[in-house]
Amino acid sequence: VSPGKQNLDRDYRYKRSQYEARGIQEYWIIDSIQAKMTVFTLFEGLYEEAVFTGDQAIASMLLQESGQITPLTAAQVLNAGEKP
Repeated sequence: VSPGKQNLDRDYRYKRSQYEARGIQEYWIIDSIQAKMTVFTLFEGLYEEAVFTGDQAIASMLLQESGQITPLTAAQVLNAGEKP
């Protein structure tokens, strides 16, 4: 998510309804400002929302289907690309 109310509305509201209508099974919003990751999973035509922070393991259909064995945490995603 980029800073600003317009970007928040776009990512959390407009994209959600567009993706739902198109039947996209899952999408993620990585919000470095609030240090959280939100996973939207399509269930019976509507998105179910799950929020992950810190060392919480991410529950994701996409990760399960890909055979991801090692749990991926919100912190790993939020800190990806940062220099140690």
